[in-house]
Amino acid sequence: MMPTPGFPPSTLNTEGTPIWITDLAAGDPNHILHVVRGIEPAEALEVLGAKQSLIQACELPDSTPDERTSLPAAALGIEPGTSAALLAGRIGEWTFVYDDSGFTYDDAATKALSADGRMAATSVYTINGDASLTYAVDGEQVQWVNIDDLVLEADLPSMPAELRAAFEAAGTIELEGFESGEADRQIAMRAACSLASLALTLSVLRRVPLLVVPLG
Repeated sequence: MMPTPGFPPSTLNTEGTPIWITDLAAGDPNHILHVVRGIEPAEALEVLGAKQSLIQACELPDSTPDERTSLPAAALGIEPGTSAALLAGRIGEWTFVYDDSGFTYDDAATKALSADGRMAATSVYTINGDASLTYAVDGEQVQWVNIDDLVLEADLPSMPAELRAAFEAAGTIELEGFESGEADRQIAMRAACSLASLALTLSVLRRVPLLVVPLG
């Protein structure tokens, strides 16, 4: 696998998923990554529907009890399927919220995160392999990218500059069944991470103050 422009060695798995997300996720993930600039993690969780009283500091466990359980769910001690687990933290100007169950899949969520002059993006990857990215600024959706329809050479020039730069940094992965330069299924996750400067590993993430909350 050739490295993509915005990701150092050992920050992607063999399918091109950011390795810290792979390490958080359960097997066969159905998950979402929200990134937003200029908001604290607890506030972002509340925007997404979390109850303030349930938000707690999180130290991620070393492992999970089974492949159906994500690390955030293991930290909460919840059974798979009983609730979504949302994990949030801030690195630099950007806050991320990882949703292990896709519970916060709603375009309105990205708009709400971007309110009051902020910028936000939401990357979705479903258990069926559907992938997309929503980009919003100041409470309004600016772009929705369906990875099935994404043609990088044709579509990148019309994207907002910061989003275009994120997809350029995400690059492409040489995978069986994909043409050279074709958008793969994980490019939206890489683009969201590129936008928010989240090309990192789980060991780096463990050094960041984290919050976790059950939802749903």
